[in-house]
Amino acid sequence: MTTTGPDFEAITSRQQATWAAGDFGRIGSLVVLPPELLCESLDIHPGDRVLDVAAGNGAASLAAARRWADVTALDFVEHLLESAQKLATLQYLPIRTKLGDAQDLPFEDGSFDVVLSTFGAMFAPDQQRTADELVRVCKPGGRIGMTNWTPDSLVSGIFGVVGSHVPPAAGLRPADQWGTRARIEELFQNRIGALQIRRREFTFRFPSDEYMLEYYRAWYGPTQKAFERLDREGQSSLAADLLALYRSHNRATDGSLVAASEYVEVVAVVS
Repeated sequence: MTTTGPDFEAITSRQQATWAAGDFGRIGSLVVLPPELLCESLDIHPGDRVLDVAAGNGAASLAAARRWADVTALDFVEHLLESAQKLATLQYLPIRTKLGDAQDLPFEDGSFDVVLSTFGAMFAPDQQRTADELVRVCKPGGRIGMTNWTPDSLVSGIFGVVGSHVPPAAGLRPADQWGTRARIEELFQNRIGALQIRRREFTFRFPSDEYMLEYYRAWYGPTQKAFERLDREGQSSLAADLLALYRSHNRATDGSLVAASEYVEVVAVVS
């Protein structure tokens, strides 16, 4: 008897449609500190060739460009790259953009001094192929940098709640496994000469928990698509569960929402 694994090509196609929905630029514009901290930890030098994988609207690309790096932003959603280019132009920061998939990077081996991804490549369905590609396009002695949500994070909890109402594709490894040392070491294997993993927190701040719910429902593709797949009763149930999760993490007492989400900052040196 033979068994088949997940259809990564079909899943990637569905993910592309999901991330293209809404307006991720309105999400990415709020998450700017982790990319800046990652670029500092990577010690990016002027002139470094930097690839930002699953760049979204380019927060990490702009952080690297502020350090005078030679930056390429890659994503599989074209309008996100257009947004990244507009932001770069407004800030007088030169970057180039490239349409492509984290699981099949359109570059030669060893093309970059630094390969980074902030809360992006971790969501590609084929985790091993993604790790292989990150290593392949980074030169020996170069650095791979990532920020990945941990299994205990608020964001992981959000995906867990959504998945309890709208089950994810069968057979996939959870994306938040990228937020554990064991999985990172398993994926990169002996191709990494040095590995630094630092736990950090990103704090979500919104006028209220209801505001965060509606903001993500309107603009964040995965949340928007999940609600679209449910009937009215299912939508009400999902909204209630998300609000309960937000409130369990909220440390504000003035009616606003201030909630920390743990992530790991990964810096790996390619052998």
